[in-house]
Amino acid sequence: MALLRIENLGQAYKDAVILTDINLSLERGEVFALIGPTGSGKTTLMKLIDLLTKPSLGSIYFDEVDVTEAESDRLAARRRMSLVQQKPIVFNMNVYDNVAVGLRWRGVAKNSIREKAEHALDLVGMADYAHRDAKTLSGGETQRIALARALVIQPDLLLLDEPTANLDPNSVSKIEEVIEHVIKEHEISVFMTTHDMVQGQRLSHKVGVLIDGQMLQMGKPDEIFNAPQSKEVAEFVGIDNILAGTIEKKDGELADVKVAGGAISAISGFEKGESVYALIRPEDITLSLARDGGSARNVFGGVINKIITLGSLVHIEVDCGFPLFVVLTARSTIDMGLVVGTQVFISFKATAIKVIRRWS
Repeated sequence: MALLRIENLGQAYKDAVILTDINLSLERGEVFALIGPTGSGKTTLMKLIDLLTKPSLGSIYFDEVDVTEAESDRLAARRRMSLVQQKPIVFNMNVYDNVAVGLRWRGVAKNSIREKAEHALDLVGMADYAHRDAKTLSGGETQRIALARALVIQPDLLLLDEPTANLDPNSVSKIEEVIEHVIKEHEISVFMTTHDMVQGQRLSHKVGVLIDGQMLQMGKPDEIFNAPQSKEVAEFVGIDNILAGTIEKKDGELADVKVAGGAISAISGFEKGESVYALIRPEDITLSLARDGGSARNVFGGVINKIITLGSLVHIEVDCGFPLFVVLTARSTIDMGLVVGTQVFISFKATAIKVIRRWS
C-alpha cells in the first residue's frame, strides 16, 4: 500500500501552467528522486506534496486518505511529514534547542525530548555541537541540523529539497551518509529533488524526470539513465550520442546497427530489421592519435569538428562519418595537442552501447 499517491495533479498560476497530469506513488521505506532542469516545476511539486498549497487539479492521497481539500486531513498528514529546504532556516538559539523545538511545539514530555533530540544529533554526527550557537554553523553543518530537526519527530515521509545544493564535496559526502543511514535503518519514505543525477541514481529506488512541468519518464534508476524513452530525457541524463539506426545483422546477441554514415557493433536483443536508437555516453568512448589495437569492436578514424571547454573537462565532437561526442580532461587535450581539424581515432566496446527501441 502506497504511503503517498498522486493522481492527475496539475498546477497553474494565473495563465501559467506549472505542472500537468502528474501521477506517482511512493511506498513505505522507498526513496523517490525527482530530477529535472531548473524551472521544470520540481519545487512546486514539492510544495504540493508538503501540502503547503492546494493543486489546481487532481488529488493527493496520504496513507490512502484524500488530503487534497479538507484542512483537518491536510494538517493530520503534515504532522507525519518533515521538509528539509535547500536553504534551511535556523532559529536564534543553540543547536540542541533548534533540534528540540519541534518536539516542544508538539507537547512532548521533557525527558522524552532530551532523549529524542540527543539521538537525532548523534544520528547526523553533531552531538558535540549541542551547545553551539546555530547561527555560527557552516552551510553543511546547518544542513545536518535541519536534517536532525526533521528526523527528531520520526516522520513517515521525509521531504528533501535539493539537500546538498551549493555545499562543498566534504559536506555533500556527510549529508549523503546521513541520508543513506536513514534509508537503511529506519522505515522512512523519502521524496527528494536533486540537481545531482549521480546522487539521485545512488540513493533512490525510483527516479522521475520532470521537464517543462511534465513527468516524461519514471522508473528504476537504471531504466532512466540507460534506457530513456525520449530525446529530452536522454539529453538531460547526459547521453549526448543518440544514433538512429536499424538492426542490419545479428549473430546471437551481437548486432550490427546501420546508422547514417556507417555501422556500429552492439549487444542487442532486437531482431534484424528493427528500428532502434544506439545510445553511447561520451565517457565510454576512447580517443587516441593512433589506431588502438585493443579489444574494442568499434574503431573509427575521424576529424575533430568542435572543442568545447567546460571547467576541467573538454567536450570534443568528432566526425567519423557520423558525429560522436567524447569527453576528455583539459590536461589530456593539451598533452595530445588536440585542435579543430586534428585527425584522431575513437573506439568503444559493443557492451558500452545501449540499444533501445526507437521512440516516436
